[in-house]
Amino acid sequence: MSRLSLAIIVLILAGCAMVGPNYVPPAASVSGNWHTHLKGGLNADATGPQSLAAWWTKFNDPELSGLIERAAAGNLDLKKARARVRQARASRGVAWAGLFPVLDATGSATRSSSSDNAGIGTTGNLYALGIDASWELDVFGGVRRSVEAADADLLAAQEDLRGVLVSLLAETALNYIEVRTHQDRLAVAETNLSSQDETYRLTLWRYQAGLSDELAVQQARYNLENTRSQLPALRTGIEGAMNRLAVLLGDMPGKVHAELEERKPIPATPPEVAVGAPADVLRQRPDVRRAERQLAAQTARIGVATADLYPRFFLSGAIGLQSLSTGSLLSSGSGVVSGGPGVTWRIFDAGAIRKNIEIQSALQEQYLIAYEVTVLGALEEAENAFTAYAEEQQRRQSLNEATQAAHQAAELAQYKYQAGLTDFTNVLDAQRSLLNFQEALTQSKGKVSANLVKLYKALGGGWESLASDEKKQPVNGEKE
Repeated sequence: MSRLSLAIIVLILAGCAMVGPNYVPPAASVSGNWHTHLKGGLNADATGPQSLAAWWTKFNDPELSGLIERAAAGNLDLKKARARVRQARASRGVAWAGLFPVLDATGSATRSSSSDNAGIGTTGNLYALGIDASWELDVFGGVRRSVEAADADLLAAQEDLRGVLVSLLAETALNYIEVRTHQDRLAVAETNLSSQDETYRLTLWRYQAGLSDELAVQQARYNLENTRSQLPALRTGIEGAMNRLAVLLGDMPGKVHAELEERKPIPATPPEVAVGAPADVLRQRPDVRRAERQLAAQTARIGVATADLYPRFFLSGAIGLQSLSTGSLLSSGSGVVSGGPGVTWRIFDAGAIRKNIEIQSALQEQYLIAYEVTVLGALEEAENAFTAYAEEQQRRQSLNEATQAAHQAAELAQYKYQAGLTDFTNVLDAQRSLLNFQEALTQSKGKVSANLVKLYKALGGGWESLASDEKKQPVNGEKE
């Protein structure tokens, strides 16, 4: 073995130690328990991918489940996120290809003529066929660091896809709940409208019979028309939520109207909801996982930049055929062979390489801070979701009791007015209060369900439904 070959082998072996920092996942310092006092059916039982995989089924609403499945299959934002994953996978393949030799097939036919004044004055042809090969020996690990960065970018793209799915499923459920809530509100308004219309007719009859004055008639009328004025806004809300649902499913606006036109109750929440511990949320949420992978990718890019400080070693060679005529091109005497090692080393660039290392290091610091911000934001969203869900249940209970009392008050006021025992103003106040409480109660019921959806979103639930589409791709040259 020649000294040159031995030196090359030594360099290759030395290349096992890559330049640049080795990535160490950041340790998020989180409490073992939630700050928020868990109530309203919330508990700290352990959660995991499987327990959160199909959270929408806990509402026991088949129509909601069907819309969720259709959104996961047809949403355009989700398709775009899948395309980004394919792009990242292809980019990783490009980086991986840098570890292997490059082969180029060449062929040429050249006719040349020399100058008569140069004393030669000859004309001739040269035909050539060959294969050129070159291979950069990744001695200092720059290429391997780029592969490491591409691997992390691919995983970050997959987490981005999961994050899009989490948001999509939550938004689909929220719009469905909005449809049902508006339909309930519309039913409440229509019921009150019918009751107020009867009151108006009663006051009009009493006025015509001389048992009441015109003031009561006009008061009953403006109360009636005020309720009627709420109907268009509610119908507009239903229309908008249905159109939004259709678009989320990847359909044209109006496609889901027929199937949602029948009024159905607001999806009911389960009695118990497990939320796990803060650490469970950080492991589950795609945005936190994506931020961690982006940090890993940027750490590897510091190594890519650092490798430019060192020489680059190449092996290159060529084999081929050359002849002055096509007839002898394929004969044994036409063979040519060349090859050998090479090295390039930038010895002056006015500090550009070191500045690039500083740039990559500063970007790594930014990604680390972004990761920490994402962690804090995830925990904040979860804590707020717990509070909102539990407190809205308490509000719903109070509104329910108030609505029952308002209903009894409205009946008593109506009875006393007909008996001549009270002023019509009391009837108006009782009817307005009843409508307001019924409206608030209906909105609160919808908000409780919506807050549970937001809670599941804060926990990072739902992305596991993509598991069948996200088979882990081979990395570092592994076989599938």
